[in-house]
Amino acid sequence: MTEPAFDAESHVRAMTASLGLTVEPAWMPEVVAHLAAIRAAAQLVERFALADEAEPAPIFEAGR
Repeated sequence: MTEPAFDAESHVRAMTASLGLTVEPAWMPEVVAHLAAIRAAAQLVERFALADEAEPAPIFEAGR
């Protein structure tokens, strides 16, 4: 099954309305572009196959 196309601009408009935020019209293309980039990055993470037995890495503590 194919995933429906992601319309970043519609999503930004819906979320700003829902949250009561205002995006200046001059900034809308940049906000939409950033949301689209974030979505693309999230898709890379979601599609990365992990084995069921994979464990999270231990906590990194600098200086040890």
